[in-house]
Amino acid sequence: MRRVFLTTLLALALPLGVQAQTPAQTVDAGGAKIETSAEVAGQKLVLNGYGVRYRAIFKVYGMGIYLKAKSDNPAAVIKMDGPKRVSIKMLRDVDGKDLGKAFTDGMQKNMLPEERAKAIAGIFKFGQVFQDLKRAPSGSAIGVDWIPGTGAQIFMDGKPVGEAIPEPEFYSALLRIWLGEDPADEKLKNQLLGKSGR
Repeated sequence: MRRVFLTTLLALALPLGVQAQTPAQTVDAGGAKIETSAEVAGQKLVLNGYGVRYRAIFKVYGMGIYLKAKSDNPAAVIKMDGPKRVSIKMLRDVDGKDLGKAFTDGMQKNMLPEERAKAIAGIFKFGQVFQDLKRAPSGSAIGVDWIPGTGAQIFMDGKPVGEAIPEPEFYSALLRIWLGEDPADEKLKNQLLGKSGR
């Protein structure tokens, strides 16, 4: 009874139109906090899967992929319409040029021939962002949202960087870094598809 009274009192104390903020729920990806939901283009997305990218024995980054509905089929994830998000949290300092090269190499390895001509300009722009970045320090956040009607928007620590890349073929190539036939890490691929435990 007392709890109900206190809750009512708190609600009355808040100004009209103001709601108490509920802390975002997170999961742990090797020390990186990954939120269990996201909002892109006004639509709530669910965390499809999350995991850690290792290089040898070292943790490089934790990441998650957000979709409008969960799927464990890589082709379905890549082709799914509507907004999407790739969220990366750095777990160690990495040279920006090296990180950009790793991403662009991953796209090139998994790119479909019919997508190459339409995706290549976006891949170049994406790589240039990391050339300009110089360094991706531990704790920094990199996001790439697919916004229908706009394109792929890159974010660094929550701030948009550069113009959106309009070609959907670019975003497909981006997702194939982790979900393609030759992924960056097979274990991470399964984790992003929700197929295996941590």
